[in-house]
Amino acid sequence: MTDSQLGRFAEDCRLIRQVAPVVHNITNYVAMGMSANALLAVGASPLMSSEPDEMEEIATVASSLVINLGCLELRQIEAMKIAACAMQRLGKPWVLDPVGVGVSALRKKTALELIEKYHPAVIRGNASEIIALAGGDGNPRGVDSGDRSDLATDHAARLAKSYGSVVSVSGETDYITDGDTMVSLLGGSPMMPRVSAMGCTASAITAAFLAVDRDALGAASCAMALMGVAGETASEGCAGPATLAARFIDMLYSLDPESAAAKIRIV
Repeated sequence: MTDSQLGRFAEDCRLIRQVAPVVHNITNYVAMGMSANALLAVGASPLMSSEPDEMEEIATVASSLVINLGCLELRQIEAMKIAACAMQRLGKPWVLDPVGVGVSALRKKTALELIEKYHPAVIRGNASEIIALAGGDGNPRGVDSGDRSDLATDHAARLAKSYGSVVSVSGETDYITDGDTMVSLLGGSPMMPRVSAMGCTASAITAAFLAVDRDALGAASCAMALMGVAGETASEGCAGPATLAARFIDMLYSLDPESAAAKIRIV
């Protein structure tokens, strides 16, 4: 993160609480509860819908959008396209989470069509997803990553330059790039991958920051920094993944922005 982005972290955290932006989530059934609770904890207002007939109306009230490919269905794909098109037309930012994109041709086709036609502000995924999306040979394990995040940095930069989207890669080290600048962040806990929908939650938090900060690189970096600090703090003395999930939400709610900013580890 640049000094200016780091300086905006606390301000953006406060803005989310003040503005309470509506974040529309077209997401998977596994992630809905975790994502909604995380958004509420940071001060945003989650809206969960994948009904095509209401996508246009929701776009008029939403500040940002998350499209998550986790539990992909054909009617949901229709909703994704309508929602992304509406957000693009209204000049509002949206995030693509290409869950399991290397697992099936349908997922990759859907992800690439959404990117090429409707231009997400941020593409956020694990290393295997980003490698696969960029045309590389990733090692997906279902919807989990079989690749280290550092192996995806070149793919992420190429993807960002090709489509004009910021690419955010989560892992032991998080990497966020616009194709020119690469932000590297340490944080979180080895226990976090044992909590279902933690990556989906990172995408939702990214959308919350985008709602108050249109600098996509800065917003995505702030989101991953918050995830890292909250996860690391929540894991201290934690008995296991179930406890971590609850404590993580509590940390998002209770972390002081200035104190959290001081804990961000840029590498």
